[in-house]
Amino acid sequence: MDFAELWDPEPGWLNTASYGLPPRVAWEALQGVLADWRVGATSWEPWDESTTRSRESFARLVGADPADVFVGSTVSAALVPIAAALPDGAKVLTDDVEFTSNVFPWKVHEDRGVELVAVPGDQLVAAIRPGIDLVAVSAVQSSTGAVLDLAAVVAASKEVGALLVIDASQALGWLPLTVDGIDALVAHTYKWLMSPRGATLGYLSPRLQERCRPSAAGWYAGRTVQGSYYGSQMDLAPGARKFDQSPAWFSFVGAAPALELIEQIGVETIHRHNLDLANEFRAGLGLPPSDSAIVSTNLAGAQQAFEAAGIRAAVRDGKLRASFHIYTTTADVHQALTALKPLLQKQLEGGLGPG
Repeated sequence: MDFAELWDPEPGWLNTASYGLPPRVAWEALQGVLADWRVGATSWEPWDESTTRSRESFARLVGADPADVFVGSTVSAALVPIAAALPDGAKVLTDDVEFTSNVFPWKVHEDRGVELVAVPGDQLVAAIRPGIDLVAVSAVQSSTGAVLDLAAVVAASKEVGALLVIDASQALGWLPLTVDGIDALVAHTYKWLMSPRGATLGYLSPRLQERCRPSAAGWYAGRTVQGSYYGSQMDLAPGARKFDQSPAWFSFVGAAPALELIEQIGVETIHRHNLDLANEFRAGLGLPPSDSAIVSTNLAGAQQAFEAAGIRAAVRDGKLRASFHIYTTTADVHQALTALKPLLQKQLEGGLGPG
């Protein structure tokens, strides 16, 4: 089956690492509820069924129990209870190019002695030593596309008794992942999960749930949501649901069918498709194959060449970043390489290798 037919991309979209394009089924679901909202055709409860569907689909994608999955709006807000639970003087280890949604929540606790240690990605596993209380790192780095050796990080963290918190925003949806050995795994869904911005999902291990205070608890974190509207009594939901933030309904209306479609296609299928195209692009640049759907290059003039050709990518940390997902086609890759061909020829004549 040609899965690309389930989307409606304009040719030349190579920027899923910034935001993913909605599959038609998600777009149509969202249009339906927006039409209902416009005229007041229904109450909100039918919209909220999508939150439950999203939670359950996310749980299946990462091999978790839905009872250990919470919903929210942003990665940084999802990490707040974990950071608050760290003891004074705790030491947190991260990658030195980590996206700041997985940096600032720890650094704001520096006034009570929490120390953030940042090392280059290729030194991360070696830096997981006694004295590290928590490792906070992305499964795939936003700026470089580097894929974490998750098995090695899990093993090293377990050996020293450190908690492990994974930001899977640049991974989940194309890279096979499970929560085995992980204490928290959080992902915003608007990138590779191709959902509206505003829907974040996360896993909290039972041992971490016990350590964290649900300090942002509101009516949606109640054991019975509709029984938690009013009054001074609090009866929070069991499991990770007590960490729920009141969901942005329409974001989850788009997220549920998008996540379920990823399940239907299969992450392994998406993984192969994305890597095939990314490595075809890398080969055209003269780069060796990689294990990432994100390609980062410092080819001089690449951004301008892409813009002139109508190709949408991004620049991160001074490098052109192209990202390849299930709706990307071989024609997109060829269009991109054609746009860069004069630059590659100039580079070759100058005796410079790509980087």
